[in-house]
Amino acid sequence: MALAKIVYASMTGNNEEIADIVAQKLEELGHTVDVDECTTVEPEEFEDADICVVATYTYGDGDLPDEIVDFYEDLQDLDLSDHIYGVCGSGDTFYDYFCKSVDEFDEAFARTGATRGAEKVKVDLSCDDDDIANLEAFAQALSDQVG
Repeated sequence: MALAKIVYASMTGNNEEIADIVAQKLEELGHTVDVDECTTVEPEEFEDADICVVATYTYGDGDLPDEIVDFYEDLQDLDLSDHIYGVCGSGDTFYDYFCKSVDEFDEAFARTGATRGAEKVKVDLSCDDDDIANLEAFAQALSDQVG
């Protein structure tokens, strides 16, 4: 099957859990999955993957997490026109810009020419049963796009 690359940024562990849920479902669907924390990889590693996923949190009032800013900026220089992507992540509805980093990564992937394979998934803080179901459906949609 396909190779899926999942990159996450997580301060509290919520996005690591989100990445793991997506990874587990993709593995159940027969894909090879590589999961990495954002400071340990380069965006160019997405070039070797069929499915590219970012799971990130939004910091404060709609800011990208400091640890993923360089990754975000470098991602936009890639040509991923033959790739499927998806973005998910957590935020806090207390803030005005709930999960804004998810939206920003969605736009960044679009600039690479990649095809969105699933609708964005936004989680309020940590995953509940509905969020887990949404993340599994997200993974299923990504899988469906690669055949």
